[in-house]
Amino acid sequence: MACCGNCLCCHCCCRDEDTRTPEELTILGETQDEEDEILPRKDYESLDYDRCINEPYVEVLEEMNNKRAKKYEAVRWMLVFAIGVSVGLVGVFVDFFVRLFTQLKFNLVGKSVEECSEKGCLALSLLELLAFNMMFIFIASVLVLIEPVAAGSGIPEIKSYLNGVKIPGIVRLRTFICKAIGVLFTVSGGLFVGKEGPMIHSGAIVGAGLPQFQSITFKKINFDFPYFRSDRDKRDFVSAGAAAGVAAAFGAPIGGTLFSLEEGSSFWNQALTWKVLFCSMSATFTLNFFRSGINYNKWGSFQLPGLLNFGEFKCSDGDKKCHLWTAVDLAFFVLMGVAGGLLGAFFNCINKRLAKYRMRHVHPKAKFVRVLESLLVAMVTTVVIFVASMTLGECRDLASTITNNNTTALVSLNEDVINSTIRQFFCPNKTYNDMATLFFNPQEVAIHQLFHQDGTFSPVTLIVFFVLYFLLACWTYGVSVPSGLFVPSLLCGAAFGRLVANLLKINLGMDIYSGTFALIGAAAFLGGVVRMTISLTVILIESTNEITYGLPIMITLMVAKWTGDFFNKGIYDIHIHLRGVPLLEWETEVEMDKLTASDIMEPNLTYVYPHTRIQSLVSILRTTVYHAFPVVTENRDNEREFMKGNILISNNIRFKKASVLTRAGEQRRRCQSMKSYPSSELRNVCDDQLAAVVPAMEEGQDMLQQMLERRHAPYPNLYPDQSPSEEWTMEERFRPLTFHGIILRSQLVNLLIRGVCYAENQSSATQPRLSYAEMTEDYPRFPDIHDLDLALLNPRMIVDVTPYMNPSPYTVSPNTHVSQVFNLFRTMGLRHLPVVNAVGEIVGIITRHNLTHEFLLGKLRQHYITI
Repeated sequence: MACCGNCLCCHCCCRDEDTRTPEELTILGETQDEEDEILPRKDYESLDYDRCINEPYVEVLEEMNNKRAKKYEAVRWMLVFAIGVSVGLVGVFVDFFVRLFTQLKFNLVGKSVEECSEKGCLALSLLELLAFNMMFIFIASVLVLIEPVAAGSGIPEIKSYLNGVKIPGIVRLRTFICKAIGVLFTVSGGLFVGKEGPMIHSGAIVGAGLPQFQSITFKKINFDFPYFRSDRDKRDFVSAGAAAGVAAAFGAPIGGTLFSLEEGSSFWNQALTWKVLFCSMSATFTLNFFRSGINYNKWGSFQLPGLLNFGEFKCSDGDKKCHLWTAVDLAFFVLMGVAGGLLGAFFNCINKRLAKYRMRHVHPKAKFVRVLESLLVAMVTTVVIFVASMTLGECRDLASTITNNNTTALVSLNEDVINSTIRQFFCPNKTYNDMATLFFNPQEVAIHQLFHQDGTFSPVTLIVFFVLYFLLACWTYGVSVPSGLFVPSLLCGAAFGRLVANLLKINLGMDIYSGTFALIGAAAFLGGVVRMTISLTVILIESTNEITYGLPIMITLMVAKWTGDFFNKGIYDIHIHLRGVPLLEWETEVEMDKLTASDIMEPNLTYVYPHTRIQSLVSILRTTVYHAFPVVTENRDNEREFMKGNILISNNIRFKKASVLTRAGEQRRRCQSMKSYPSSELRNVCDDQLAAVVPAMEEGQDMLQQMLERRHAPYPNLYPDQSPSEEWTMEERFRPLTFHGIILRSQLVNLLIRGVCYAENQSSATQPRLSYAEMTEDYPRFPDIHDLDLALLNPRMIVDVTPYMNPSPYTVSPNTHVSQVFNLFRTMGLRHLPVVNAVGEIVGIITRHNLTHEFLLGKLRQHYITI
């Protein structure tokens, strides 16, 4: 195929129409095939983590003496403590009602089963259990309909938020209420879910809301304390709240701190580590204090540090040959890690397909269909556990005798434990139903039994329990109810570990501690599903209170992660990817360094001048969706001598020429949008511009050449003092733009709403000045440009944006390698990264979407095609 005359047409004509890059598919909102990977969506915004050191902020710093600085730091520490206490109280609330509802349900259904097993009315018992479960699940589903973001565990969303992505509604008060109340009904409703994930989400919401000293829902809550109303401070408090949620869930404050570090924040410092740890300790202390008092009536005894307690792993005092684990057992632990990684990868694969099916066939339908799906899952789960308990369980002795190497040890169960957790359905006296004991108890109790009750579950029961729990838990995660995945994964893995222990004891006659293998199985399966390493190791060690388990747990988790990573990602990363969130990994691939900043940047810039007319600002804001605009100037004095032979200027012209059509079309759209402007003056201006910009073009004529011949100015009248000249040459049309800073969309709208401007015959010094408190008053929901009353604006007035822009943002050179760009962007928590050449001219801008793996992969393919 013969190429067209210029490079732009050559690019368009020579491209195969059937091959599209990932970024083109993202723009079009489609994929080549239903099985293709979902591309990152461009409607997700980044958080403004980088500080804007503008004049209002500098004024605050100048007023801040040493005494006031210490005061605000003390307030920050008090807020961290308050967040920890609040998260602990949330855990107490959830745990209390879950225990209340679960005990009520199991007591009534248990009595009904015992009576109906003799009278033959088990169908009535099943209906009672169905009534309880479906009523609870219906309430939880309705709460999710009120706030859809409350569905699931919330960990993928919080992980995305801490990574720097703004997820709409993720930290609102309504989300918190629906999440905290919904999860207690979900867990009480018998679904195979946990309350630990929602606890992390709830803690993050508390961390986001408490330091704001205001409430959008409750308007009367509005204190004059704007110093923590920024994305930077808010994300730090969210890190502390999420860590407190982990600490309250597992009684693991150090593990919670490492969770925020490993799975969350891309930016971290020593001061934040200390505050997060203090917040986690506060949450653990609060939860322990109240739970110990409520459950044992021993206030101040601190016996229950977390919602999930693994109990104490120890050998009986009389058995001197007992050992928790030996060096020989490490080989089995490695194999269990491999098996856990394979099972976790299989779990994630099935759940991913289910999630895609829901996205295509359930979510597009009416909302009540999601409630029906939740009720269907609850009904199937209830029937399965009831039938399996009644028909597949084995009757086991209450006291079992284990003979090994001519040594007999009697393992007797505590009477209180027997009365509260052992289920004797269809079994004679002094025996119990092992399947019903696992299914008809809270999940935490079942985990405790698998960890500590030796020789009480048959291999057949464990196999059936594992398969049923695996499939039902996989189906459940993703339905429209608040649900966690930690506890189901731990319980499923514990059953797998106990099965391995039973086989080693029976078939190989090994002298092993079954509880250790149950713990390792739980770690292996959980690690294979979520692919966490450091934080999960510490969480499990803190939950067991046994430091000797550190090495086997660490080895098992590493092997499980490595094995699972051969096949797919962790479950949270999969769901983040399915939502199209542009999550940035820890680092890029080595091959990506073949690209530079100029290869991945966006060269089509929409910019503003330091002094810009209101008509231009309104036009820009109404016709673009960009969230930041470079502030630039055009130097016209002695320009021709400077431009001769300057290769940097030539490169800049190349970047600008490639985007002239986009800029011309954008100007036409702006003028069309301003037709609704109430000022007749502005309407006439736009009519004049349209008459000059949109003349009839002969078919087949090169549009770019015609634009140059007609001396089209992409941004007329943006600069108040100078207008485009008909005598400008082509080089002047694409004049380099000297970069001065960046100003956000929210800041520009705020300036327009508050009337920050000056007249054409006045000095910019007469322009009103806004304080830092006024600039942040509407955070986090800044007004939109379409809510602005245009009749109140004079289009000829001028806005001086220089006091409010960020004059010193991070910048990179066009020749900077992608790995350096990526590391700077991620570690500093940036939202926009201007690309500035050696003489201070901006040639492009890089955002989060330019650094996603899919975008870089598409650019790398283009790079190879070009070569």
